[in-house]
Order: sequence, then C-alpha cells, then structure tokens
Amino acid sequence: MASTQRRPIIAGNWKMFKTTPEAAAFTEALQKRVQAQPKDSLPEIVLCPPYTALTTVRDAANKVNAPFEVAAQNMDYHDNGAYTGEISPLMLLDLNIRWVVIGHSERRQYFNETDETVASKTVIALKYGMTPIVCVGELLQEREAGSTDRVIEQQVRTVLDQVNPEDYAKLVFAYEPVWAIGTGKVCEADEANRVCKLIRQIIAENGSAEQTRILYGGSVKPDNTAGLMSQSDIDGGLVGGASLEPDSFFGIIEQACLVNA
Repeated sequence: MASTQRRPIIAGNWKMFKTTPEAAAFTEALQKRVQAQPKDSLPEIVLCPPYTALTTVRDAANKVNAPFEVAAQNMDYHDNGAYTGEISPLMLLDLNIRWVVIGHSERRQYFNETDETVASKTVIALKYGMTPIVCVGELLQEREAGSTDRVIEQQVRTVLDQVNPEDYAKLVFAYEPVWAIGTGKVCEADEANRVCKLIRQIIAENGSAEQTRILYGGSVKPDNTAGLMSQSDIDGGLVGGASLEPDSFFGIIEQACLVNA
C-alpha cells in the first residue's frame, strides 16, 4: 500500500466525450454514490472533462457539494498570444480550474507534444499554483525492445530539469504505458509498481519524492484497482474509458476507499 503521507487520487479523463447536459448528469449521479462513502477513506477525485464542459462540471459539483476537483485535459505554456485554438493557464484560472493533465500520450501521438513542451507546460502550471498531472509512458515497440526504463527516465528528467526541487511535492505523475491505453490490456500490478518506483527514485535524486503522487493509467477498471493500489508506489489511477459511466467510475473509487480504509 502506498505511503499514508500521500492522499490517493482517482482521476477520470473523459477525453473527447460528453456534451454539457451529459457532463452535468454524470457529476450529479456520481455525487449520489460518493456521498455514502466514509469521508476519511475517500481518495481525491478529479474529473477531466473537455473544455466545453469544464464550467458545467465545476458548477454541478458545487451545486451538490461534491468533493470533486476539475481538471483541464491540456493547456498552452504561454500566458497569452497569437496561438489560435489554444487555452492559457490564465484562462483556466479565470474559470477557477486549478488542475490540468499534461502530456497525455494522445497529445504526444496526435498533436506533436514533445518532452520539452510537456516540461514547459509543467513549469507554467506550477508558476500559477496549478496541479499538473504529468503523463509519461512507453510505446509497445519500446517495451518490446527493452527500452521502457530509458524512455521513462528521459521523459521524467526533462520535466524535473525545469522544476525547482522545492516544488516536487506539488507534482503528480501518471505512468501510462501507451500499449495499455484503451486496449483492454493492463500492465501487471507488480510491473506497474516497478516503473512507478523508478519514477520516484529519479525524483529522489535531486529532492524529496515522498510526497510526490504517482498514478497508474491504462485500462484501469473496478476489478483491477485494488491490486494496483495495494502496491507501494502507486498512489491512484488516471482512468479513461471506465470513467465515462458513473457506475464503473464509482466502482474504482469504491475499491480505492477499501484499500485506503
């Protein structure tokens, strides 16, 4: 089980799903399930809707007094400028959105994110007091070539090289093996933990890593949550497909509560 110094996080990344009515209905339905859980065992719950539903989810959570944080799925690393279609951290803060997912593998794969842009976005998130969920992970061919550790180390170090060690506790990393995202395949719990522990060891080389939370993502479901979260260095999950329905997402939260009890 992960350190009691680190509150677990269960984050649901909706990707390009849900209209505003669907987002509001989901948030209210989830709250009804969550409110029956003991508050002292609840993980930190983060909902990551598309931009169009950020304020809808924020307002729905406030309306029902739900203990949910709301995160954007991406943001630019400039304060403002001639960057058509981009969203700046100042715009998110204006909506009272203080969490952001950075460097998801789909952003890297389809929208040319690099380790350097991920680092730049992490820096500006910290500058403005936001909590970044920084995604790292290897491709299938990289795993099959035995390059997992090298890839993860490069991705993590590129971020850490730009971050003050005093801010390491404010970082959240998410290890998402790309071959396990949306495929139904899941990295075995002990191997997922080994990579999460590697991330923590890299962080610890220049500062304290004990309070940095490290999540696992990649086909997380209710039936594998307990096994993953019972590991020493996995502090929660970044959930994709299973976060789209209140029942399945609550099942993951419920399992996290049992492990955290």
